[in-house]
Amino acid sequence: MWIIGTFVSGVAIAWLAHWVYKWKNPKCGGVLPPGSLGLPLIGETLQLMVPSYSMDLNPFLKKRIQRYGKTFRTSVAGRAVVVSADPGFRHFVVQQDGRLFDSWSLDTFAKIFAQESEGSTNIPNVHKYIRSTVLKHFGVEGLREKLLPLMEEVSRVTIKSWLGQESIDVKYATGTMAIGFGAKQLLSYGPKQSSEKFFDLFFAFIRGLMSIPLNIPGTLHYKCLKDHKKALSIIREIVKERFSSPETPYNDYLSHIMADMGKEKFLTEDSMVQLIFTLLWVSFDSLSTALTLALMFLEENPKALQEITDEHDAIIQQRELTDSSITWKEYKSMPFTLHVIHESLRLGSLSPGMLRRTKRDVEWNGFTIPAGWGVWISTTAFHFDPETYRDPTTFNPWRWKVEFEKNFDLHMGNLKFGTNEQD
Repeated sequence: MWIIGTFVSGVAIAWLAHWVYKWKNPKCGGVLPPGSLGLPLIGETLQLMVPSYSMDLNPFLKKRIQRYGKTFRTSVAGRAVVVSADPGFRHFVVQQDGRLFDSWSLDTFAKIFAQESEGSTNIPNVHKYIRSTVLKHFGVEGLREKLLPLMEEVSRVTIKSWLGQESIDVKYATGTMAIGFGAKQLLSYGPKQSSEKFFDLFFAFIRGLMSIPLNIPGTLHYKCLKDHKKALSIIREIVKERFSSPETPYNDYLSHIMADMGKEKFLTEDSMVQLIFTLLWVSFDSLSTALTLALMFLEENPKALQEITDEHDAIIQQRELTDSSITWKEYKSMPFTLHVIHESLRLGSLSPGMLRRTKRDVEWNGFTIPAGWGVWISTTAFHFDPETYRDPTTFNPWRWKVEFEKNFDLHMGNLKFGTNEQD
């Protein structure tokens, strides 16, 4: 019996050692990018999730870029990933998108946003449709013709509600404002339907979004999925109500995509619910984070605060009525305000970056990325690259006065990468 036990233990240890070796040394038809896949299954997920409370590049990225260079391999949530902060590689991925790479999300994102569905092969067309409809409602024309006065009114009401309070949780307050405004424009969900509760679901959801995907009661991921289902049920109820009363007129994003159901095959009740949820999440997270950071940076930088105050005072002094609503001309005459927003977005690094997956083995710069691996083009690393931005951790809105159009795409609202800051 002892001999059998020893034999079984030996076989188990040998198998485990072989499995760990295969994990550490995956099959590859060439040379893998430098880096480490970490522990089996877990990978380097725990290191990535360590919170950082500084305005510097995330320690996970910073340490590995310093050690391995701007392109390295790692493993997140059990998935092998190549991370890159190299502008050349980013350009290569964009050029080969659809041929060598396709859209991908971390397993948590994919499950929550239902991207691993039968329609995932048509993702480029779906993205094109979403981009075009979102720009129609929320782009420059929509802002000028409809949204600007509405946003001003929401902002005034929100700020007025702060009066008399000893302290303000800016992230929560601006988040409530953003989700309320977004819900109103996307699916006519008004304040009487309790946008505060809706916001609480999103706030809790985001806390668990980047957690380890363990669907066990008590974990952040478990609560994340529960809150996601609750939010979806609210949206689904509204969508079903719309289908049951098609004669009722609405002028929102949901009515637009419902009208397109016959033309776009991917538009089903489920996909519309997921799409509305995703757009609400984006509007909440990006706007609340950007506003919170902008207020924090201005408080810490008296010179910037004075300049933005002078800019706004100059506009008000030119009005016939000082309390009149903002005009499109006034909106376009706030260059320094725009610089503050851009610098806050750069330092806040709201987007994790571009996520792709290799369709087959990909050769680049002497390295081979195996088929099926994830590719993460890190937005944060670009924004904190000293070769692109001088003193990248410093809040300096004046940097955007130089070669402004080369560094920022106004229509898309995206910071461009790989463009050196000029003197």
